Amino acid sequence: MMKILKIWFDADYIYGCDENGHEYRQSLLWYPKLLTASDEERNEYSFGYDGIHWRELDEDISFESFVYDDAEPTPMQRFFLTHKEINVAEFARSIGMNATLLRNYINGFKKPSVERENAIRKHVHELGEALVEAW
Repeated sequence: MMKILKIWFDADYIYGCDENGHEYRQSLLWYPKLLTASDEERNEYSFGYDGIHWRELDEDISFESFVYDDAEPTPMQRFFLTHKEINVAEFARSIGMNATLLRNYINGFKKPSVERENAIRKHVHELGEALVEAW
């Protein structure tokens, strides 16, 4: 099992270096508590057997997550992760989609088909146009 020995941050990512000197990174969009944490809060962590734990933030990152294929959110995921003001359940309902399924797409538990992702993108654009017209 790969083990991260050192971590550091910038505004958008957490970086890790393993015992072989390989460097990895993950988007902090996956970890909203770390994204908004102060440098002091980010530096209050401990290494465990299989990951990193921030007790005060109640946040954990597994070592293996540094090698996941989805370390960087897709454009669709990035949109929903950065626009928390959008009610995902209502958005899903408005396009006839199960809200749990859309949340699974957003959180990376499932991957939408190209057609489904295009339908979501189209509805986001339609929503944007409606907001502009209403203003």
